[in-house]
Amino acid sequence: MAELTAPETIAIARDAAVVTITLDRPDRMNAWNTTMARELRSVLEEANDDPGVGAIVVTGRGRGFCAGADVAMLDERRERRGRGDPEPVDHGGMPPGLDWVALCRRSKPLVAAVNGVTVGIGLTMILPFDVIIASEAARFGVGFTKVGLLPELASSHFLVQRMGFGKASEFCLSGDMWTAQEAADGGLVNRVVPPERLAQEAAALAGRIAANPRPQVRLLKLLLTDNGSETDLELVQNREDDLNRSRCVTSPEHAEAVAAFFEKRPPDFGYGTSPQT
Repeated sequence: MAELTAPETIAIARDAAVVTITLDRPDRMNAWNTTMARELRSVLEEANDDPGVGAIVVTGRGRGFCAGADVAMLDERRERRGRGDPEPVDHGGMPPGLDWVALCRRSKPLVAAVNGVTVGIGLTMILPFDVIIASEAARFGVGFTKVGLLPELASSHFLVQRMGFGKASEFCLSGDMWTAQEAADGGLVNRVVPPERLAQEAAALAGRIAANPRPQVRLLKLLLTDNGSETDLELVQNREDDLNRSRCVTSPEHAEAVAAFFEKRPPDFGYGTSPQT
């Protein structure tokens, strides 16, 4: 995986099959802007194209994970509206042409390691991720209703999927900030860990995911995306059966797993990695 040339807003590290992306504007509480969006897209696309990468962790530097959209970016949008300039065709503040939700859902597994405050787009950007782990120091809020706006980046879908209708309604309609434990109790995050263990826990989980057969992991993400809200259970089963028959049963990964079972040894999928604990 080639390194992004002198990124301005993020830092990138790699440990074996796991790439860690750190939002790196600590003086601005890692506020989101279009440069960050473009740099994240570049790294995700590079990681997705690199056969040696199995999973990706995204975290923040400093006190915040991401304090929402950068005020300067919002001011620029207001100025464009004041001049009567055409509004860009985008999704949720992303640069035109970047479908962030689609990128996340077709990406290799994504783990958010939320180290501090995350609000607005700082939260909606990670809702399409696969796993969210929070530090005890993290706090969460959407707050769109407080400023006369509505949710973005399909968050009105993902919040209901993660939290259920009742909790998602309470969280969104009130605009309240929730502690990490409240977020975990409400289903927003997978689990809460002490701040000093956040990086280790996220990397360990990403390592265990990366040790699994990677083509099948990507297909499983596709199924979870397509079937998560599907009410036609026959269609759900057909999608599962079709992918199993066409992509999995005859795959070298499945053959290796079966052979390893009978030979009483760990499977070797050729990644040079083993599950981390």
